[in-house]
Amino acid sequence: MAADVKVRDGDVVKAEVEQASSRILEIMALKGKVTDTGAMITRCADYDQEEEVYRARHPWSVYQAPVADMQKAMDRLRDELPKRGWKIVKDGVDNSPAKSPQLVAQSKEDEFAVDVRLLDERKYGDDPSLIEVTVESACYRAK
Repeated sequence: MAADVKVRDGDVVKAEVEQASSRILEIMALKGKVTDTGAMITRCADYDQEEEVYRARHPWSVYQAPVADMQKAMDRLRDELPKRGWKIVKDGVDNSPAKSPQLVAQSKEDEFAVDVRLLDERKYGDDPSLIEVTVESACYRAK
């Protein structure tokens, strides 16, 4: 039931998710190339399709940086996110065959979540190493 979901302006939510992404990129302090994608609005999978419930998602990545620097960026996130109002809810490996390092955190107000994975080319073969980041908002009903 979407009755407990806040009513929000989708453009405002998108902008907030992009701001959260920018802060995460700043914490990472990783010199490399960053994919240039904007946040997008998607249906919130936690609710029935008939309900007008959405979330903003901002997937992006940093690449063309040494893996050692990427590992340090992950360490900076582990140290800094809790100091900036985020709770780390997973710090381990993902379910991929490569068992990539994964860090998942939620903002204290549960307004945002972030999923960060380090994809190491030494485990993936031809694909270049990168840090894959997805920031998403809490579910909301559109105004």
